[in-house]
Amino acid sequence: MIAEFEGRRLRIGKLHVDPLTLAGAVDAIESLVLAGRGGVVVTPNVDHVVLAEQHEQFRQAYAAADLSLADGKPIIWASHLLRRPLPEKVSGSDLVIPLLDRAASRGWRVYLLGGGPGVADAAGERLVRERGVEIVGTAAPMLAAVEAGRVDPAGEHAADTVSTARPQLVLVAFGAPKQEVWMHRHRSALAPAILVGVGASLDFLAGRVRRAPRWMSDSGLEWLWRLALEPRRLWRRYLLEDPRFIRILIRTLRDSQPLGGDRS
Repeated sequence: MIAEFEGRRLRIGKLHVDPLTLAGAVDAIESLVLAGRGGVVVTPNVDHVVLAEQHEQFRQAYAAADLSLADGKPIIWASHLLRRPLPEKVSGSDLVIPLLDRAASRGWRVYLLGGGPGVADAAGERLVRERGVEIVGTAAPMLAAVEAGRVDPAGEHAADTVSTARPQLVLVAFGAPKQEVWMHRHRSALAPAILVGVGASLDFLAGRVRRAPRWMSDSGLEWLWRLALEPRRLWRRYLLEDPRFIRILIRTLRDSQPLGGDRS
């Protein structure tokens, strides 16, 4: 993690989140780029908090990340309940355009990795045309399911391809837990590149998936919009798995209380 955030991170369940605004996140990523040591940026949301309860490799990837940015209003609301309020939501889809505008202004080399067939290509073409970003490569490998101790040839080949392109910034869109585990496994080999997990953001950039209206995102209802667009793929996540977040938050609240309760 970046040293200035040590001791200030908010814990929710088994994950931690850094207290950053969107502008502060872009500045922090620039600091990582300038440091030249490589790094990983993750964007925890409700789904990630739930997934971390059972997935050890996912937890390890998060524990080693340099920045952890609050993806979603429920994380912000939870921070207020925990009396460690985070300043604002910094989802991957909110982050990508300001970050890529910074990349264009600084002349950073950018690689787009993940999404479905043709998604990274379409996103890259749009970013070059509309925002002047230097895209040095795109790829959409089909990674195997994450398993401890298993070598994934597609993931290894993707890392070799990215390394050859020598980017300073890599947007990784495999979805959780694949993108976080892949970034963690290959961060040293890909340094000095900064690897940023962006989930569905390449689909948004490519115009393949419509983002929720701003009012829904600001109201914490983006999950409902995505469920309506992709019910067959997302119903289990949003309706069966993510409600476990409430139990995890209650446990975190209990664990954060001083012995004997808060008598202040």
